[in-house]
Amino acid sequence: MSDVTARPRAVGLPMDRIDGEQKVTGTATYAYEWPLDQPVYLYPLQSTIAVGRITGVDGALAEAEPGVLAVLSHLNAPTLTRPDDPELAVLQSDEVAWRGQFIGAVVAESLETARRAAGLVRVDYESRPPDVMLRADRDDLYSPVHAAAFGTGGGELQDGSPADSVLGDVETALAASPTMVDATYSTPMYHNNPMEPHTAVVTWSDGELVVRCSSQGVSMSRALISGVLGLEPARVRVVSPHVGGGFGSKVYPHTYAVLAAMAARIVRRPVKFTLTRQQMFALVGYRPATIQRIRLAAGRDGRLTAIAHDVIEQTAKAKGYADQVGVCSRMMYAAPHRRTTHRLAPLDVPVPTIMRAPGEAQGMFALESALDEMAIACGLDPVEFRIRNEPEVHPESGLPFSSRHLTDCLREGARRAGWDRRDPAPRSWRDGRWLVGTGVACSTYPSARFPGNAATIRIGPDGRYTVRIAAADLGTGTWTALTQIAADALSVPVGQVEMRIGDSALPTASVAGASAGINSWGTAIWEAADRLRARLRAEHDSIAPPEGLEVTAELPGGNPEAERYAMHSFGAQFAEVRIDEDTGEVRVARLLGMFDVGRVINPKTARSQLIGGMTQGMSMALFEHSVLDPRFGHVVNHDFAQYHIASHSDVHAVEAHWLDQPDPFTNPMGAKGLGEVGIVGTAAAIANAVHHATGVRIRELPITLDKLVS
Repeated sequence: MSDVTARPRAVGLPMDRIDGEQKVTGTATYAYEWPLDQPVYLYPLQSTIAVGRITGVDGALAEAEPGVLAVLSHLNAPTLTRPDDPELAVLQSDEVAWRGQFIGAVVAESLETARRAAGLVRVDYESRPPDVMLRADRDDLYSPVHAAAFGTGGGELQDGSPADSVLGDVETALAASPTMVDATYSTPMYHNNPMEPHTAVVTWSDGELVVRCSSQGVSMSRALISGVLGLEPARVRVVSPHVGGGFGSKVYPHTYAVLAAMAARIVRRPVKFTLTRQQMFALVGYRPATIQRIRLAAGRDGRLTAIAHDVIEQTAKAKGYADQVGVCSRMMYAAPHRRTTHRLAPLDVPVPTIMRAPGEAQGMFALESALDEMAIACGLDPVEFRIRNEPEVHPESGLPFSSRHLTDCLREGARRAGWDRRDPAPRSWRDGRWLVGTGVACSTYPSARFPGNAATIRIGPDGRYTVRIAAADLGTGTWTALTQIAADALSVPVGQVEMRIGDSALPTASVAGASAGINSWGTAIWEAADRLRARLRAEHDSIAPPEGLEVTAELPGGNPEAERYAMHSFGAQFAEVRIDEDTGEVRVARLLGMFDVGRVINPKTARSQLIGGMTQGMSMALFEHSVLDPRFGHVVNHDFAQYHIASHSDVHAVEAHWLDQPDPFTNPMGAKGLGEVGIVGTAAAIANAVHHATGVRIRELPITLDKLVS
């Protein structure tokens, strides 16, 4: 592995985004904006029942509308090769598994015509009462077993971890403990709401398919789309150079891309299809609701002796999905006795999916809230209590951490936040009618490197280098960060590097997910640069590099060091809240995060990512909540008028800082993942601050005024 301190030129500089001018001038082409010759438009039909079967479809009135080209349903749809995967297969049976499921589509010369005609299609159903309520006392809970996300291997949870883990004798340790916390915490459904809706613009030509879509991973999308359509991957091209946000909801292509491809094949015209905001609430996944029981035991010295984290989370009957909610409790704090379990409640609801920091976001709300309760029970400062229970190695695997500077984050964060001035007594700080409180919570997220990445570097005219890899930029700054990495790896100025990403015709890349993008793609680029340099030394004596020379590095495996080290990013978040004593209104006056994320590639884009994550965590804590109507299995607040996301007026002072300590084992750059660690722990820090301000412990998100005023 290359020396992570070598050739520091571009990495670490706060460069402006390379694609910034395109975005602010409107010249960056997003999926729906691709120009096409004579496109037609698709509008979907969605089920109006939650569970049952379709008994009849009458599209005669729609077909008679001028400009309508086709009405699709399960009665005339092409047969797919993977009809049993509801995230990809569409219109393959008369069964309805959730409200809002695709049951058909209208294709017309204009979007307005397609939408009007869709309203003319008559669909008859045989419905059954829906089962949509998540409860801990259900008799059909089961342990999850399915393939891990991103195609990285088998596993029971989304990240490939086993559903259950036991070490020692938890029950005996709990019973013997002089101090114990036993509490249940719950989080609701949260829906991904990226600015750009999910879109597919599809063209067939000579038996080959081009899909321009909003994707977090064009290589994976090509594999899945080609597989469900029964095509060779070489006959499918997925293009997505710019993505207007994803948060995990665009990792998989879902059924919308397949539906558009089916329609384009039938009408023999290019098809444009984009979901409305309301449709997204039923079709592209969400963070599943959870019920989490946490039991902690501590000795008189304030050291944890037992941790039990038992998780129940909702999933769909149509397809199991399980976030790794309790996995954070396996590695955050030292305790000789520990147990984590996951159980799924199968419901008549849409299939959940990845949402920023899936599992850790919910799990750390519960764990860090319980840690706060235990610190108080032990009579210890919450910062000191966490430091006292810092593990020397991974508590379950026994592996040393590649780097873990959480104690430094806690101490430096506390210094910056003025924690030493804090009176620990609840309701001890008042400003007029406002009760003021402060809270702390830790953050963590794995820093993985995915397999299946390749990068090509080609020497062009005038000593310029073209770097090609099918990576994705969700607005996170990938264009810029990879250019900086390539420049340092090649020992050239950034102006001599041209980056090409977002096209499955480029060398294969893993998805933008699990905070593994830069780790994975950057490593492939660095390796390609090393091979190019070695080849130049071996074959060419001239000073000027020869134009046209091209080198490709293929890295089929992940990080071999992951067998020797546990790799995670960490952080400590401090929140100050102000609560109106009369109305229960909560304002977050200040959020401060101190993070251990290795070497930061670009401080400007990194700060944006961390602040964005912290803001999303505040939104999770105070506002976001998908309300499910139990009568119909329908999310009723399915638009921005009712699903409130933290807006500018809700956000006050948010500060993101980091230690900038390179990790020598994660990748050649010394970086660790930072896209998701920012949201983890924020909700707990705010909830802990609310308790400090009011004396009221909130264990159910979101923190709304009805829970504070009684």
